[in-house]
Amino acid sequence: MNILIVGPSWVGDMVMAQTLFQCLKQRHPQCQIDVLAPEWSRPILERMPEVRKALSFPLGHGALELATRRRIGKSLAGQYDQAILLPNSLKSALVPFFAGIKQRTGWRGEFRYGLLNDVRTLDKARYPLMIERFMALAYEPNAELPKPYPRPSLQIDPVTREAALAKFGLTLDRPVLALCPGAEFGESKRWPSEHYAKVAEARIREGWQVWLFGSKNDHAVGEDIRARLIPGLREESVNLSGGTSLAEAIDLLSCADSVVSNDSGLMHVAAALNRPLVAVYGSTSPDFTPPLAEHVEIVRLGLECSPCFDRTCRFGHYNCLRQLMPDAVNDALQRLQGSVVEVH
Repeated sequence: MNILIVGPSWVGDMVMAQTLFQCLKQRHPQCQIDVLAPEWSRPILERMPEVRKALSFPLGHGALELATRRRIGKSLAGQYDQAILLPNSLKSALVPFFAGIKQRTGWRGEFRYGLLNDVRTLDKARYPLMIERFMALAYEPNAELPKPYPRPSLQIDPVTREAALAKFGLTLDRPVLALCPGAEFGESKRWPSEHYAKVAEARIREGWQVWLFGSKNDHAVGEDIRARLIPGLREESVNLSGGTSLAEAIDLLSCADSVVSNDSGLMHVAAALNRPLVAVYGSTSPDFTPPLAEHVEIVRLGLECSPCFDRTCRFGHYNCLRQLMPDAVNDALQRLQGSVVEVH
């Protein structure tokens, strides 16, 4: 049985999609799973043993380009028994339709009747977690999901990890604290730089080193955090934001002894690497997309106005993050320090 998955467009969602792949493999051990997704997601998919092939989807988020979707669909004709769509958009249903895949499964979304022929109606109360909504598509409608739920687990090649360490001149002679201070979603997910700097300072004074991760958009935030460290401590930190590929970031994150992250894609990557993780929540909630790992501490204030899920604070104060003091995160890190976790 060959299954085509139309994958999501966000790093965290792609990591969580592995729960669907794991369920499919449990239900159909001999099935072959290919994932059609943006090219950036290849390093994630290549680290999932359940996935046979990552198929690069050349169109940007939101682009219709009907002719291109038809061409891609025709190129996949005759190869798959089922397609499972994780996005709810009409556009995401076009390629499996043009490919003529016999069973096309997905949640009811943007006017997709006809494009899908196995349309599910989502009961949000029954499936409150995103992973439950992904996993449910592996089973018959309204099926009970088997427990315990699988957790995403990215596999690391020691050779590529060593190459990344060498490329950036990094050593593992001291414990590594990884900081992930960015969030593509917006300012309402970003814990302040000055708080991250206090956490970095505390760990460096204990003999740790600090690595900062993120995209090129997060480089300035990383530099701001480092600038807040006094000379002598600053040299024990390195800003990797924007300097690594996603593949290198994943491999280097796997070396971390502890991770502190906003609610972001890298938070889910760190969880899937089974790193001891402190997840900082402000405007969002762990009730829908929590980090799925054993050694996790979730830190949040839970103010009356949160979670609001807004990209920017409607009141302009961002108190859900600004009033969340570094001591809370340092205490959470201390609780995690007893966790000795083997790198994959």
